[in-house]
Amino acid sequence: MGDLVHDEDAGRRGIVTDVQGEVVWVLRPEFGTGQWSSREPDRLTVLMPRERMRERSWAE
Repeated sequence: MGDLVHDEDAGRRGIVTDVQGEVVWVLRPEFGTGQWSSREPDRLTVLMPRERMRERSWAE
């Protein structure tokens, strides 16, 4: 959780906020509010792992 990913099916970037039973991945937009889910984790491409996301948030 916490990785910035590109969701190929949704055509947008998001941050993984939860994984439910390794079946449903819950994401929120990189910026803004809302959420969506994906049942196809192989269609999610990691753009920035959570460790780098934390470093980025501290730098801002």
